[in-house]
Amino acid sequence: MSPRVALVTGGARGIGRAIALDLARRGWQVAVGYRTSAGAAAETRAAIEAAGGRGLALAGDVGDPEVVLRLGREVEAAFGRIDALVHAAGPFRRAALFEETPEAWRATFDANLHSLYDLARVVVPGMRARRWGRIVAFGLAGAERRAAPPAVLAYHVAKVGVLALVRALARALAPDGITVNAISPGFVDSGGTRGAELEAMRPRIPAGRLGSVDDAVAAARFLLSEEAGYVTGADLVVSGGWGL
Repeated sequence: MSPRVALVTGGARGIGRAIALDLARRGWQVAVGYRTSAGAAAETRAAIEAAGGRGLALAGDVGDPEVVLRLGREVEAAFGRIDALVHAAGPFRRAALFEETPEAWRATFDANLHSLYDLARVVVPGMRARRWGRIVAFGLAGAERRAAPPAVLAYHVAKVGVLALVRALARALAPDGITVNAISPGFVDSGGTRGAELEAMRPRIPAGRLGSVDDAVAAARFLLSEEAGYVTGADLVVSGGWGL
């Protein structure tokens, strides 16, 4: 059988990059999508190839439906297919409720929620034709409770929408051999700039530690595997008990 092919959006850095490299080590061909991190994306592509996979780095804002169509065409032109979508794009945004601008509010939904719908429309036809596929999206620990944190409301509400869309896609696509699941991280140290904020949360995490990218990778590895073929519509919370 030819190698599986994955498209990992937000794959230049952090959790997306770690998942892309893990897939490459397991024999997958991996395309990583990025918006602005060209240097990091080139390094990730090189690392994918050093790990034994074929790599591709593609620039584009997945909040734009036309860009999503182009990314899908480019991956299929390079690798012939897309077997798995890992949608790790979607920047965290902090803004007080009434200090948020309408433009930024909509951009948060475009990047986190609308992009998942647009990407699914691109990858699903080929998956259906092959009767096998994996879609993994990223939610947020606590989003399933529909809490109302005013300081990060746009991001939180977008992630609530992601979880609802995951369930709808899972139900619609199960007859086609396609699974659709979410990973909802808590406080994960992914190498970003929120180190002090993350450390301040440590006492509130029952597991007594911050999450690592390896914790998220392990969850993705299972959901993308053959062994998870009967798991769909799930929200796998990776939070060390935070939010319970």
